[in-house]
Order: sequence, then structure tokens, then C-alpha cells
Amino acid sequence: MNKHPDSSVFREDTQVVVSGRDTKSYGGLINPPVYHGSTILAESVETYNSRYLDSQDGEQVMVYGTMGNPTAWSLENAIAELEGGYHCSTYPSGLAAISVALMAFLKSGDHLLMTDSTYTPTRRFCNTVLRRFGVETTYYDPLIGAGIESLMRPNTAVVYTESPGSNTFEVQDIPAIAEVARKHGAILQLDNTWASPLYFKPFEHGADISIQAATKYIVGHSDVLLGSVTTTKETWKTLRDCTWQFGQCVAPDDLYLAQRGLRTMAVRLRQHQQNSLEIAEWLRNRDEVRQVLHPGLPDAPGHDIWKRDFLGASGLFGVELKTFAKKAVEKMVDEMRLFGIGSSWGGYESLMLPVNVRDLRTASPWRFEGPLLRLYIGLEDVDDLKDDLYDGLGRLRNFKG
Repeated sequence: MNKHPDSSVFREDTQVVVSGRDTKSYGGLINPPVYHGSTILAESVETYNSRYLDSQDGEQVMVYGTMGNPTAWSLENAIAELEGGYHCSTYPSGLAAISVALMAFLKSGDHLLMTDSTYTPTRRFCNTVLRRFGVETTYYDPLIGAGIESLMRPNTAVVYTESPGSNTFEVQDIPAIAEVARKHGAILQLDNTWASPLYFKPFEHGADISIQAATKYIVGHSDVLLGSVTTTKETWKTLRDCTWQFGQCVAPDDLYLAQRGLRTMAVRLRQHQQNSLEIAEWLRNRDEVRQVLHPGLPDAPGHDIWKRDFLGASGLFGVELKTFAKKAVEKMVDEMRLFGIGSSWGGYESLMLPVNVRDLRTASPWRFEGPLLRLYIGLEDVDDLKDDLYDGLGRLRNFKG
């Protein structure tokens, strides 16, 4: 087969493999070449002008390095298709994607509704850059659902969601929030990193913008920083123009590695889900644990909405411990053999990090008594991970300090 047909006709595992590919254009190569380049020559002034006009109309034509090339489009088209959106743009990090998505739809004098459980760098961006540019941010309880209507103002331009929430894993009622946003003419943006394009379909649930820290599951190997934003047809031009005006683009080698990672995302996610659920079940029976914040567990907070809206669970979840001293928790984490201490996730290696975000929350009640751990379950053998956790919980329980 020289050229893959519209891959939306296939089941999702097949889509992950074939979406965004056009082997006919590359002489039969399965993977598109890596296009290095800034200047792109035209045969004539007329051709140059024609390409530029076509690019403004949404055609994927090569005009200049920052405006895309086949390496970028192959990945972007695949992500857009998997998320169910119209078009996608890529960025050099997840935070870059978040920042441009917010800047594209906000101006001085606008009001932003931001979930209180948002990714900490997103909160910092709101409290510094957006404030400096005259955008007012109101943080809201992530569990507010349709009650968010009471916070809407005439100048509310964006409602920003993240589900599950960072570190505390609140599952938001995205369809209910989206309905309110649409009623008031606001753009609904969603950080969809936790679920990936496979386990939550943002546009089926009312989102206008879906953001991925593609560093995580799309890349999947802890070797590339990448962000993506997928849009509806109505929101695409606004996002694209802002992206170009900020000069946002991604190095071609990073795009190639991300596309390589994408092709195995479905099988990796299934294993992450299986491993994380097994570890979560094991942890919730431990005496040292107060609760496990894994939306896939039947008794976990938010499970009902997760079961209604999501197609699977990823490898990231939280653990609330019973009351232990900070030093005891640190000793546990410091001496883990397989769980690394790191701020990212989505790769093949397991991670563990104590998190303390209580002081950052301004709009929702603190729902926890004990210290929190953020666990990411990688692709190691789960029995080895259990052994490591067993030893670590023993250090926690027996700490003398």
C-alpha cells in the first residue's frame, strides 16, 4: 500500500500505527524523513506568494522553517486525528503549549477561570505573565461541575480544566463545565496529558482546545520535551496565528522521536494501566496508607465520572499516607531502588515524589490529612515494584528520628 487512506475508518490500535503517514510522498518509506531547514526556496516570486497565501488559508505548504514541514505535519495530523480534533500544533514543551493556548484566547481585561488543581507551572504563568498583561484569574474548586456557572462573568473568555488534577487527581465533570462555558461564549481548554489521546476524547466531551504535555505518553521514553495543542475548526486559526507570532516551533529530530514514540503508545499505555492498577490495589491494603488516589479504583474519589467519560487509566496516581513525619517519608523515598525521584513522568521508568501543594490551593478545601506521594508506575515487573514498595513502607513505619 503506497498511501494510507483516512485512518479514522480503522480501530484505534491501527490508527496509532497509521495516522499521519503518507508513504507515497516518501518513496515508500514507512517513517517520514527528518526535515532540517529554515530557508525554503521558491521557483519564482509568484510561487513564493502563492505558498504564503495557501499557508494562510490552512494548507500545509512549506514557506519557512517556523511554519511547519512534513516532519511536523505527520506528527500533528496523527495527534489531531487520535484526539478527534481539527488540527494540531506542536511546541518545544508542555508549558509552551499551555502558555500559547492561553495567550491565543485571552487579552487585557479578560477573565480566566482556572481549576485549583492545575499543574503548578500553569498557576505560576497565570499569576505572573497573565496578571502582568491585565488578565484576571479566578481559581475554582475542580469538583464544582455545573456550579461553575456562578463564577462566570461577562468577560470570562476561557475556562481551563485539567482532569484528573495534578497531584490530587480530582476528576472533573468536563461535559457539565463545557456546557456552561459554551452557554456564556467562553473557550473550554483541557489539559489532557494524564489520559493521553487514547483514554479521553476531549472534543466528544465539549472541549474547544486540548493540550498535551507530549513529553509524557506520546514521546514515552524520557528523552524529548514536547507539547501539543489540538483545536476545533473554529478555534484553529486563532491558535495557529498566535503560534506563528510567538515563533513557536520544534526541532525536527525531536518531532521524529515523538512520532516514533507515538506508534507504540497503545501497547505501552495498556501495560502502564495494568501495572498501575495492580500496584494501586496492593497499596490500598497497606496499613501505612490512608487512601489511594487512582481514579480507576472503584472506591477512589471521582471513579464514577472516570468510568463514565474515560476509556482507560494511565500510570500516574497519588497516595495519601497516614500521619508520618516528613523525615520518615523522605527516608522512604530516598532509598527506593526502582522508583526514581523526578518531576516528569510518562517514560518507561517508575517514579516517586513527595508532593506538598496545600499552600498553593486557594479555592477548594484541602481533602487530605496525611502526606501525599505521587507515584508513576513504569514498565518494570510489578512484583519487583511491590518488593521495593514493601521495603520502603517498612522504612517509613520503622523510622526512628
